[in-house]
Amino acid sequence: MNFSIYLQEYYPLIAIGVVLLCFVGLMRSRLPPDAVLMAGVAILLLVGVLEPFEAFAGFANEGTITVALLFVVARGLTKTGAASWVAGSLLGKPSSLPKAQFRLMAPVAVLSSVVNNTPVVAMMIPAVIDWAKRFKFAPSQLLIPLSYAAIMGGACTLIGTSTNLVVDGLLKTHYLNTTGDGDHGLALFELAWVGLPCVLVTLLYLLLFGRKLLPVRGGAANGQFGDTRQYTVEMLIEDDSPLIGATVEAAGLRNLPGMYLIEIQREGHLITAVGPAQELKASDRLVFVGNVESVVDLQKIRGLRPAEDQIFKLDSERSQRHLVEVVLSNSFPGLFKTVKEGQFRSTYGAAIIAIARQGQRLKGRVGDVVLKPGDTLLIEAGRSFERQQRYVRDFLLVRKIDEYTPVSYQHMKTSLLVFGFMIVLAATGALSMVKAALLAVGALLVLGCLRVEEARRSVDWQILIVIGASIALGTALEKTGAAQSIAHNFVALVGDSPHALLAALFILTAGFSAMISNVSAAVLIFPVASAASQQLGVDLTPFAVTLMIAASASFATPIGYQTNLMVYGPGEYRFMDFVKIGTPLTLLVGITTVLMVPMIWPF
Repeated sequence: MNFSIYLQEYYPLIAIGVVLLCFVGLMRSRLPPDAVLMAGVAILLLVGVLEPFEAFAGFANEGTITVALLFVVARGLTKTGAASWVAGSLLGKPSSLPKAQFRLMAPVAVLSSVVNNTPVVAMMIPAVIDWAKRFKFAPSQLLIPLSYAAIMGGACTLIGTSTNLVVDGLLKTHYLNTTGDGDHGLALFELAWVGLPCVLVTLLYLLLFGRKLLPVRGGAANGQFGDTRQYTVEMLIEDDSPLIGATVEAAGLRNLPGMYLIEIQREGHLITAVGPAQELKASDRLVFVGNVESVVDLQKIRGLRPAEDQIFKLDSERSQRHLVEVVLSNSFPGLFKTVKEGQFRSTYGAAIIAIARQGQRLKGRVGDVVLKPGDTLLIEAGRSFERQQRYVRDFLLVRKIDEYTPVSYQHMKTSLLVFGFMIVLAATGALSMVKAALLAVGALLVLGCLRVEEARRSVDWQILIVIGASIALGTALEKTGAAQSIAHNFVALVGDSPHALLAALFILTAGFSAMISNVSAAVLIFPVASAASQQLGVDLTPFAVTLMIAASASFATPIGYQTNLMVYGPGEYRFMDFVKIGTPLTLLVGITTVLMVPMIWPF
């Protein structure tokens, strides 16, 4: 017996109820967001509100696929060092959190006004995380500002976000049908009259209240650098290094969390008590002491490479290796020999990067250290090392360092060119964003910037599931007529005041864009705005502009905008973090919009 027939008249209420339950689950439950949202989709599917193709159409949505491809592009930029180069050249060396937030948000807002904000955020996430680690900021205090600046920057021009283009197209169609004037649309930069004030409000709000409202999680802030093992690692300044001629401080070698530069070996001479003004030269050997995470970060600095030549004599390419920690047992054959004498590479097919010994600070070159039982070695090895050495009695412990992949700086310019070409193709309309991203992924793979297995691992599947499930929930609200009913009843309560209607449309659109895609929210509310403007006998343009800004003002939930979802995981955020910091910002942007729009586009 098909019970869905008897439930059909209740489908709007069921859809609203399930969406509200999902929001409560996201705010109150400790379950991951993908599990909560997929549970909601499953309920709607089982009771018949959604058909199977509707429930899973979000996973084939162009936006979802674009985000997946951009994860791969971002991985290519990180793997080649391009993301770190962007961070170093664009973000600089701030001395405080507000300065760091401003140096991040201002250029991102400008860039997002002329480039789709999703790839901008995709490129910046890994760069910002590395940058935060180096300057001892919590990534969680920077990634929400990154997303919000990109969102608001995209609202400043017609091409900043696809929502603006869609609403502008609807506006032109409306005037073509009512007046015969098909050119009654907005100019490319006309939205800046209200977009720029909203950007300024966003920047000021985050700079003034960000320290109090943003959580402190991730990176140095939550103690992930608290490893008690102190590794000694030796790095060589390459002959073509950009660090040559720079001081230790200017090179950023004093700002590595958990890592200290203890001496420099130069042409047979030893420089101890290295000061910040010490100038670096080619072929300098820098001896650092620090924990394992800091040693990993050290490998990512352009112009530095491990001084151990055995690394470059390994059979596999560096891009196909990883770091592994091993503890030497009493049966290790190289005990009481120096690293050079132990022939570690020829015996195990791996090279020693760094050494730690029971909290002691080892001095001198790594190759001259005499190995003892219990020493912890950080080694660079091929992907098969763990499997091959798992049962060897020479080591007491084998642990893979998951976050390490050697940086391929020789491909940095290539990856930047590929990324720039993708942006140009998408910004000019030569290709859609999804096609441009697909082409960029193919180019990165063909040109050797990225390997296929790395591309597979780079995709954050939890984020894609959240996006796909959110689209399905939005579909349920639209399909059942629940969204339309809410919109019409809400506007009917406002009365005949154009200003009150403008405020109501902003609240309604921003509310819907927190539950469904911002494009869908704008398209859904546009007919309501059109009918209301005709009923009041006023121009539709101010209402259309308000819809554009409100649809982008998706600050209060992580599922309201793709860039919010993209920073959700890396920033270790919770649902309530967005509610706490995003709700006041939404109200401030709403007040700014409602005050500014009638001044620029009179009723």
